[in-house]
Amino acid sequence: MTPADATRTGGSATDTVDSVRGAPRAGKRRARIHRAWFVAAVTFVTIIGAAAFRSLPGLLIEPLNEDFGWSRGTIGAAVSINLALYGLTAPFAAALMDRFGIRRVVAVALTVIAVGSGLTVWMTAAWQLLLCWGLLVGLGSGSMALAFAATVTNRWFTERRGLVSGILTAASASGQLIFLPLLSWMITRYDWRPAAVTVALAALAVVPFVWLLLRDHPADVGQMPYGAKEFVPKPPPVRGAARRTVKVLVSAVRTGPFWLLAGSFAICGASTNGLVQTHFVPAAHDHHMPITAAASLLAVIGVFDVVGTIASGWFTDRFEPRRLLAVYYALRGVSLLFLPILLAPTVHPPMVFFIVFYGLDWVATVPPTLALCREHYGEDSAIVFGWVLASHQVGAALVAFLGGVARDAFGSYDVVWYASGALCAAAALMALVIRRRPTVPGARAGTPAPAVPAGPAAV
Repeated sequence: MTPADATRTGGSATDTVDSVRGAPRAGKRRARIHRAWFVAAVTFVTIIGAAAFRSLPGLLIEPLNEDFGWSRGTIGAAVSINLALYGLTAPFAAALMDRFGIRRVVAVALTVIAVGSGLTVWMTAAWQLLLCWGLLVGLGSGSMALAFAATVTNRWFTERRGLVSGILTAASASGQLIFLPLLSWMITRYDWRPAAVTVALAALAVVPFVWLLLRDHPADVGQMPYGAKEFVPKPPPVRGAARRTVKVLVSAVRTGPFWLLAGSFAICGASTNGLVQTHFVPAAHDHHMPITAAASLLAVIGVFDVVGTIASGWFTDRFEPRRLLAVYYALRGVSLLFLPILLAPTVHPPMVFFIVFYGLDWVATVPPTLALCREHYGEDSAIVFGWVLASHQVGAALVAFLGGVARDAFGSYDVVWYASGALCAAAALMALVIRRRPTVPGARAGTPAPAVPAGPAAV
């Protein structure tokens, strides 16, 4: 049997592959779950475990301000470094996964996160916060960024990519749902230090799952990617990871879609990780809402984020991604304009409506953005998405810092909410400007045309 003769049972490839010849081995076929779904499940659990560190920064602002007297701008600077490195490391992490394998990169990243978070319990000066939480956790988290999910999706799936990317993106929200109430309870009842230790232990606990259960490529277990009709040999390790990452960036910046995707995703990061995730709890506390109540609202955002992101993945498989992005950004902007009048000492129905609405939209932008990267940049899409994600985190970093500065200067966050709402409207327009990429005449369906340099036609 040749690779082209391979068939699928129940929507998944079930033939094993001869380890010597690299071709499917004939034998009795039986319906079973494709290995790709197990790999996706391990990836999901891994991202959940790593999500603990993303739940903590917004909860630390008040305790660190009280314990050390550090301004919100200083604490925001550490969060800003963390978020910026989270994004800037991502494209290099995607290339490193091509060079050294997914398992090694992710296991090392989780260990670095654990070390950085654990060391914070002994810090006494602001520069140590910048080093531990900003540098170490930022570098580790960058290697655990959405480029990880993009790499797994691209290697293991040829069908259901939108759905899978939505599920894996939702994993971070699931982790937020699990850890936010726990960490806020720890901080309120005990101190912020046990919460930091919990983050470190959560990252370490996932390492064995990654090392024992995750596989780099379908060929490692003698299978085709899910939905593929041909066996895909495992590519050789790609050397020069940094050089390749920069080369892909140089090529991508010559195209109009890259700037539109990067610009809109920067606003996405500014209005989610930089603004709501970092500053919602202290902003609610400014209106005398208890920290545990505000953290619980963020956790509820995580619940509906799971629903919204998976639904967005399903929509992305069926509708035009750029139009989905425009709708998502427009609705997010409108909701942010109403937030200043909704903050109050207690949780009331309009605030619950905002939380549900915002949660559904939180990272619903990821599946269509991934789809557009895949459409325009093909095999380099994971690295290009890493650079787009870098812009997301740079936007988040700027607002994490500027939001704290604005709070110190004006005594409230209102101006930041309004400005972010206006930026979301701009992101909606940017998404609509992206044109669909034509396919190559006579090529297999879904094969994109060669990249077009930036210019009126490319935009």
